[in-house]
Amino acid sequence: MVVFRDPGSVPENWKPAVEENLEEGSSMTLSDDVTPENLVSTSEALERRPAVRYCNQCQNGKPPRCHHCSVCQRCVLKMDHHCIWVVNCVGARNYKFFLLFLLYTFLETTMDSIALLPSFINFFRGAKHHSVSPGNLAVTFLAFVLNLAFALSLLCFVTMHASLLSSNTTSVEVYEKKKGLPWKYDLGRKKNFEQVFGTKKALWLLPLFSKEDMEKIPALHGLDFPTHSEAEA
Repeated sequence: MVVFRDPGSVPENWKPAVEENLEEGSSMTLSDDVTPENLVSTSEALERRPAVRYCNQCQNGKPPRCHHCSVCQRCVLKMDHHCIWVVNCVGARNYKFFLLFLLYTFLETTMDSIALLPSFINFFRGAKHHSVSPGNLAVTFLAFVLNLAFALSLLCFVTMHASLLSSNTTSVEVYEKKKGLPWKYDLGRKKNFEQVFGTKKALWLLPLFSKEDMEKIPALHGLDFPTHSEAEA
């Protein structure tokens, strides 16, 4: 699924929701229904308006947490990294699938290593007494060593991404976070987890999202992300 799932692209001529509301507000001021309350709300929105980033390569706006991938030659929503193993970018819309891919591959290689362990032990006995052919010895030895090496490597990746998931951070954002300051997208471990896996426990270990989660969790679409102040409000 992570191979075929689009990580998320920026819509053409994208603008933040706040800016679209401001445009509506500015058109309202030109009409006959303008009131002092409308003017106040528009001025407050101008003060709260975030700085809109722009991608020179894509000639388009960049939503929060979006980065340009030099391999795919496009901006990816909540980009984590470009993975050569799945030949795809990992972003907002396929990050869950990537984590499940890591988890299940790690479990598979670990079980293979455990299953091959008795044969690996017998490998030394057979080599000592010359009771096994050299071909079988080589296959047994390589199969165990390769599976163990993959399992240990994947364990490091699973641990790293579990840490990133718990703090609602991507691999790219690790280098952007300012030391000593709280990360504005860190909403607590439970909410951080739900931002990626959804709220339906029955679907956590499946490459699926419920319709309800897709409607209620904007982070799954990759264009809007709640922050500390919004969560407290």
